[in-house]
Amino acid sequence: MTSPTFKLLVIKTHRMQELQRFYETLGCEFVEEQHGRGPLHLAAEIGEAIFEIYPLPDETSPVDTTTRLGFSVTDLDGVVDKLKTGQSEIVTAVKETAWGKRAVVRDPDGRSVELYQQ
Repeated sequence: MTSPTFKLLVIKTHRMQELQRFYETLGCEFVEEQHGRGPLHLAAEIGEAIFEIYPLPDETSPVDTTTRLGFSVTDLDGVVDKLKTGQSEIVTAVKETAWGKRAVVRDPDGRSVELYQQ
C-alpha cells in the first residue's frame, strides 16, 4: 500500500486580508480564485499541495482556532522579525530543537503556526 499525498488545506476566516498578509510573510504567494458560484477565495501552491483561505459564510460563524499548521521557511529569524513588526503573537521564540531551528507564532485568527528553518 502506498502513502497518500497531501493535496489541499482550506482554512476559513473573517479576516481575509490579514491572513493573506500573515501567510505571505511566510512566503506563500496567493491568487484569487472562484469556482462556479462559490465564494471568492485565496489559493497558494505549497509544494504539491494547495493552501486556500476562504471567507466564513457569515459574521456569526466561529473561526476554528484549534487547527495547528506547520511551515518550513528559508530564513526563520527574518520571518519572525517581520511577524513581530506586524504585531503577530510569538508564542515560542526561535530556538534549536530536536527537529531543528523552530518558532511558534499565531496567525491573526489565533491558530498556532509552527515555523521551521529549511
